[in-house]
Amino acid sequence: MDRTSISRRIGSIKGDIEKLSNTLCAIEKTDIENYPENYAMLTTDAALRSELIACRMRHLLYGSTTTRKETYLASAGVVQGIRIQAQENMMEITLPCLLPKRKQRQSTEFLIDPLYFTLSQYSDNNGLPKFRQCVVCFSHIYSEKFHNRRVRDYDNLELKQLLDVLSTFIMVDDTGLLVDAYNTTEIGEADCTRISVMAKEDFPKWLNEREKSLKTISDF
Repeated sequence: MDRTSISRRIGSIKGDIEKLSNTLCAIEKTDIENYPENYAMLTTDAALRSELIACRMRHLLYGSTTTRKETYLASAGVVQGIRIQAQENMMEITLPCLLPKRKQRQSTEFLIDPLYFTLSQYSDNNGLPKFRQCVVCFSHIYSEKFHNRRVRDYDNLELKQLLDVLSTFIMVDDTGLLVDAYNTTEIGEADCTRISVMAKEDFPKWLNEREKSLKTISDF
């Protein structure tokens, strides 16, 4: 990548950072009690712009240095706090954020790419289960510090790309004939998404134990 292209990309990133700074100032001045919709809109815009900036910085790094994409993204997974726990009949992945809405390409890239390379690195050093028939449980965990108006419909969330990544490592096939998907909304200390994959026969027990141990929206 030549200096002109680098300068052009940096200029675009600086413009996004300035817009992010202006949005943060607007958030700071917004009355969250009286105008929760405005606050949510501004905060969502700031979060998405932050992810856009991160993705553009990644592409600048890949295009202008010798840093390998897989090396950087494995580090990004660590920084983001992606956690993996695997047993013979169960796998659990914790993502440090709520899932993005569909069609938010940059937001999805921000999360999916580090997840893929984190799983790849984990599989190189640890055994992973391989499911033929399984249930994938998406636990959407919302921070108890904020209002429940933030809770979104499952249909609006990006789940397919996550399933595609998971199927690469731990599924024989992600066809609906073999894989069932289950969504649950819960309340916790901080926003995150927990993905639990298990054999179909283990799902009833998992669900029963989960419902007993975690807060639900009715407690919010």
